[in-house]
Amino acid sequence: YQSAELQEFSIDGLYDMLAGRKEERPEGSYTTYLFEKGIDKILKKVGEEATEVIIAGKADDKAETVYEIADLAYHIMVLMVQMGISTEDIRKELASRHIIDHKVKQEKMTK
Repeated sequence: YQSAELQEFSIDGLYDMLAGRKEERPEGSYTTYLFEKGIDKILKKVGEEATEVIIAGKADDKAETVYEIADLAYHIMVLMVQMGISTEDIRKELASRHIIDHKVKQEKMTK
């Protein structure tokens, strides 16, 4: 048996944890706070974190940029859970773009 804290991190695992927080609303949880405040607060946090990624990137600070991207990813996933968007929805969208991108590259190479 392994405790939840020792399990290997995964995006799907984080998503499931966030979904559980939305359902269970444990007291004192920041995630619970976001879900209780609702979509406007979640969107505000996504915007704030995106701005912080830009600032860190502009400063060419890799460590700070990684930290801020992680914050942004977390808040985006809270938004996904709030809106019922699954990680599979995102995978499918990215996969469809990969196919399009590959075709565009092939077309450019044959011209």
